[in-house]
Amino acid sequence: MTKPRLLRHLAVIIYDFLLLIAVLFLATAILLPFNGGEAFTNHQIFYSLYLLAVSFCFYGWFWTHGGQTLGLRAWKIKVLNNEHCVISWRQAFIRFIVALLSWGFLGLGFLWVLFDKKQRSWHDMASKTGLFLDTINKNA
Repeated sequence: MTKPRLLRHLAVIIYDFLLLIAVLFLATAILLPFNGGEAFTNHQIFYSLYLLAVSFCFYGWFWTHGGQTLGLRAWKIKVLNNEHCVISWRQAFIRFIVALLSWGFLGLGFLWVLFDKKQRSWHDMASKTGLFLDTINKNA
């Protein structure tokens, strides 16, 4: 299977990030009544953990159910394991955590695809997954 180029991957990241922001707004709106309608503060660690869990559920659900977020679907890319099958929740969790670490290193884990012979990012290598062009839906 063919790997997508970095610019296409970055387009997916932006697309999915915009969708994730909308999901996080909704998740916050659901939680606000439990905080007396007041804004959350930096000292409320539960809120940060809640948003992190919502973010993981957003990505994890799509990755484990068909291998495509809406951004991946729009750009005809799939997240698959090394055997080209849909990934497990365990792999999704590892992929998510290592991707967060990649951002923590100023995106170096994402840019790693430019240096790796197999065009893998840090989270691809850690979770034994990868991004592949969806050649089945490409012709549809």
